[in-house]
Amino acid sequence: MMQRYEIATLNTALGGAAKAAPGIEGFCREGAGRLLGCWATEIGPLNQVLILRGFDTAEDAAKERERTLRAANPFGAAEVLNGMTLDGYAPFPFLPPVEPGEYGPVYEIRTYVLKTGGVEPTIAAWEAAIPARVKYSPLTIAMYALDGAPRFTHIWPFKSLNDRAAVRAQTVTDGVWPPKGGPAWLTTDMRSTIGLPLPISPLR
Repeated sequence: MMQRYEIATLNTALGGAAKAAPGIEGFCREGAGRLLGCWATEIGPLNQVLILRGFDTAEDAAKERERTLRAANPFGAAEVLNGMTLDGYAPFPFLPPVEPGEYGPVYEIRTYVLKTGGVEPTIAAWEAAIPARVKYSPLTIAMYALDGAPRFTHIWPFKSLNDRAAVRAQTVTDGVWPPKGGPAWLTTDMRSTIGLPLPISPLR
């Protein structure tokens, strides 16, 4: 059971995603966690690689965070790196761990900044709504941040951008989504990125 996740955001030089992939795979193989997803951004901030890793324990996540920060060549990608951000997360407790597989190939990574005190009500609203929502399309993971502003990130795979639009419209029409009471805890600080899996990504 994975207790912690991390999203590493690598800002790369133009065309750097493909060049970075082999180094990312090797670096993650040597670490304490498990590489789950690796996407090149297609819509949203460009020239980024998003890396999702999972950890069995908080200790493993902390150990890997320190290894990454102290590495002379983090993710084996220093040659094409212009910057790096590491965000630590805990999963919404009712969700199963992320399982690699073919669900996409279009992945949406959404992050919402929450109002103060909003983490627990958000988890409760999602727990009530997710059983009906995932009948329309799967959820990769929803998780709340352990550092920085109160926020949560959710990752959704879709067959295409058209599929994404159709699913989102249908869930709203059917009254399944958004989770009842959930939007009341959101600020206006929200962002969405569309990523496409790199060949090394276990989530496809």
